[in-house]
Amino acid sequence: MFKNLTILLLICIVLPYIIRSFKMNNQTYSSYSNFISDIKNNKIKTVMLKRDYINAIKQNNNKYKMMYIPGKNSYLLKLLTQKKVKIIHSHPKQRGAITAFILSWYPALIKAFLIWFFFLRKIKIKKGENPLFFGQSTAKIFSKNQIKITFKNIAGCNEAKEEIKEIVDFLKNPVKFQKLGGRLPKGILMIGPPGTGKTLLAKAIAGEAKVSFFAISGSDFVEMFVGVGASRVRNMFKMAKKKSPSIIFIDEIDAVGRKRSLNVGGGHDEREQTLNQMLVEMDGFHKNQEIIVIAATNRPDVLDPALLRPGRFDKKIIIDLPNMKERQDIIKIHTQNMPLKKNVNISILAQGTPGFSGADLANLVNETALLTARKNLKKISMQEFEESKDKIILGSQKKSLIMNKTEKEITAYHECGHVIVGLFLPEQDPIYKVTIIPRGKSLGVTYFLPQQDFIYINKKKIEGKICTLYGGRIAEEIIYGTENISIGATHDIKTATSIAKKMVTQWGLSHKIGPIFYKNKNNLFLPKKDKYFSEYTAKIIDKEIKKIIIRNYKRAKNILLCNLDILYHMKKKLIKYETLNKQQIQDIIKKKNKRLL
Repeated sequence: MFKNLTILLLICIVLPYIIRSFKMNNQTYSSYSNFISDIKNNKIKTVMLKRDYINAIKQNNNKYKMMYIPGKNSYLLKLLTQKKVKIIHSHPKQRGAITAFILSWYPALIKAFLIWFFFLRKIKIKKGENPLFFGQSTAKIFSKNQIKITFKNIAGCNEAKEEIKEIVDFLKNPVKFQKLGGRLPKGILMIGPPGTGKTLLAKAIAGEAKVSFFAISGSDFVEMFVGVGASRVRNMFKMAKKKSPSIIFIDEIDAVGRKRSLNVGGGHDEREQTLNQMLVEMDGFHKNQEIIVIAATNRPDVLDPALLRPGRFDKKIIIDLPNMKERQDIIKIHTQNMPLKKNVNISILAQGTPGFSGADLANLVNETALLTARKNLKKISMQEFEESKDKIILGSQKKSLIMNKTEKEITAYHECGHVIVGLFLPEQDPIYKVTIIPRGKSLGVTYFLPQQDFIYINKKKIEGKICTLYGGRIAEEIIYGTENISIGATHDIKTATSIAKKMVTQWGLSHKIGPIFYKNKNNLFLPKKDKYFSEYTAKIIDKEIKKIIIRNYKRAKNILLCNLDILYHMKKKLIKYETLNKQQIQDIIKKKNKRLL
């Protein structure tokens, strides 16, 4: 309201001045000789005599203004009297001290208003973003009644919630713990992949405990001016003390909490000053009672050791990707207010989304709702969920990309090669879908879907993955010969080679190399790579990688050569229908579906 009243007041002051300027500009000016001539010719009806100019009105009511009157000019008065021209004398009004002061500063006020309107308004006048408030914290402050999120609104990460509940209990009833000599943890570090609900958990703590909540990102501390970050840290903790008990949540703390003096050739002094101030505030001479600092990161390996010691971040909570049961609970929360058809099976959706985070599942539900709205449907069915899932996993369909007959046939053989090799390997995941509709960067996609979440993966399963990856290239080689193999298997070869390399150098799955970890250390400032092993060992590693690739390549080729009839049949049906699901593929393999065969 104050801002709007100020703008209105300035407009009321400026507008009369602008109108007055237009009125003055609308008057025409005349020379003294023309003025005298008009009087003699009886063309002037009225004149207004002022100190240094005359306003004249002609008989035709036209106005003009003469700016200069020579001398006292008794002749002019005599002439006006003789011609019976109406004479009006204008006496200047006496201005008060306030009016004179305002008029003297009038141009400066107008300039100040224009500067504010066109320049300063472009800079956000919000606290913490204006140049006058650089040193103040930019944290968003939520009162204890503003946050409505509780643990009931969060599905998954059950172990993390159990650990966090004792923090909430401490904030609600600190005397219970203090009687036994316990103290409030200084900090909680949440570690986990992006989208697993770290920020949501921090809000739930504040919502459950009914305390003030300060939310800020690690990058908000660091500015181009030295000392700003440290000042903002001090200001934030000062505000948190006034509203204690309170929670400070720092998202992506690795932006400001990286290891000090890590960079060769100089560090970031401003970032290090900010980190030092944070270390002091969390556990220094100034004790921050009833203030908990919660930080979130997906890069704990780059954090400074001083941040991770007890007394600063006392608790480290790992938040992993949700398992199948947790994914099912997350989907239920996101779909509880959505109109679903009876054929929607949430457990199948949870099974078909391994590796999805909570944010990914929320995106899946949202994409499904948008797709249903585009189809002008009133309820969401399982088909819309499947289409949205395919779009997220496999990529969007490229309807504008049209393949000719030869390209479509090559793609069909390639994808069928993946399918057949995968189906005849008992350790490989079950087939979910194969398509030759271009999606993302691929002309075709074969997707295998695990039936359950795996914690451990054995050597057989890994080598089965390599076999399946080479199935497409081998199918092309069998049908078209080695001279006509396409480059469509580039990504498959790259992935298979990377897996084989890890088997030898990291996972200890090579009998000749043994359970030894080998990895190159890249130096950012040197063109060459520093190796932890000799050239002789490098040759052995190369031989072992090649040995794994050739063994599984031959294995995949034998599977395809023994099932050429299935390859031909599946290729025909894939070209015809463009997409084959699990049931259609099984019908082709078992030769039960006569309509397809």
